[in-house]
Amino acid sequence: MTRNIEQSTPEEISKLQNEKLQELIAFISQNSPYYKRLFANKGITEVDIKTVEDLKKLPITTKDDLQAYNDDFLCVPKTEIVDYVTTSGTLGKPVTFALTEKDLERLSYNEAISFQTAGVTKTDVVQLTTTLDRRFMAGLAYFLGTRKLGAAMVRVGSGIPELQWDSIERFQSTYLVVVPSFLLKLISYAEAHGIDYRNSSVKAAICIGEPLRDQDFNLNTLGSKIKEKWDIDLYSTYASTEMSTAFTECEAHQGGHHRPELIITEILDENGEPVEEGKVGELAITTLGIEAMPLARYTTGDMVQAHKEVCSCGRTTMRLSPVLGRKKHMIKYKGTTLYPQSVIEVLTSFEGLGMYVIEVVIGELGTDKLLIHVSDSLTALQQKELREHLRANLRVVPDLILNTKAELKAKKFPEMSRKPISFIDSREAIKNS
Repeated sequence: MTRNIEQSTPEEISKLQNEKLQELIAFISQNSPYYKRLFANKGITEVDIKTVEDLKKLPITTKDDLQAYNDDFLCVPKTEIVDYVTTSGTLGKPVTFALTEKDLERLSYNEAISFQTAGVTKTDVVQLTTTLDRRFMAGLAYFLGTRKLGAAMVRVGSGIPELQWDSIERFQSTYLVVVPSFLLKLISYAEAHGIDYRNSSVKAAICIGEPLRDQDFNLNTLGSKIKEKWDIDLYSTYASTEMSTAFTECEAHQGGHHRPELIITEILDENGEPVEEGKVGELAITTLGIEAMPLARYTTGDMVQAHKEVCSCGRTTMRLSPVLGRKKHMIKYKGTTLYPQSVIEVLTSFEGLGMYVIEVVIGELGTDKLLIHVSDSLTALQQKELREHLRANLRVVPDLILNTKAELKAKKFPEMSRKPISFIDSREAIKNS
């Protein structure tokens, strides 16, 4: 790149992406068993895909394709692989991804730029409150990106508020990489143990796994609860194993910035066609610069909106809205269409609820049935108020299922899961049985 891509014109970005796309198409048509077969079956050659607009000539690649033909996406000899990771399995069976040395360098570059977007500099101490093991790409990316940026990292891992606060005090951590709901646990622990968290060294949190803002970029209930208690900067970031790329907020907090040198994005409707500008659709991605397992026109399942106005930070790149929900997780319940995140938002805003898990099942009539698993410690009055709260905000009332503390904890924190579970889609088990 001859100049900073973040301030480039649309024409310069388009030229760069077209060049990198041609490199990708040439590479996968020669080295990917999956795409070689796909191109042959569809009569597609390298000369057919010259620009981003030509991508529509390609069929989409789905999570089902990755699961069914996982090994056929590998483009390098296994002797070139230096790391293996797997997806979280949110939408089914986890998928394996292999990375070469070049892919790790790309991952490092991506996360260093991502951290820079959120204001991290070489003088900062970044505290990692998520796992670095369990085949988790994100934890590895955070470590590599911090190292490339030259900042210090404290690898505490998930949970254990006592150790988190000890690390903050001991190393004077300035940024936390954290699931936002865990910030509330850190605050609760600090209040219970006399820790002056408001005057700690922490100035910001880079938040993963849960949205902090609504579609208008205002803080949602979770984000507001955190800010009311602890006035630190909150930065949202969105990424996935398949993308090996992050969309991270800048100080303007108006969506996650696109990295056009790393990924091509499309926002598609139900028929796989581009949505009208400004409309919500499913994010499809084409990875650039990945060596071991590149993807072309891969649909993520995430429903998002693109914003293309120049950001007040000066970046000209497209920004992604918070994820509205997953396409497969759309719920049609009693004539109302819902996404799990809207239910989570309503539950988060109900004081005193504590732990919960949302589940959607197939009812007796073959239609979606929405269940909310809550603690059996809720009083009859609290249950009544919760139902009224749900009706007022969702226009429907899901069934409340009372669980013991142990039962609810087992649902929320499954033994093999790398993160807390807020939503279970039991419809998939029925469909796949």
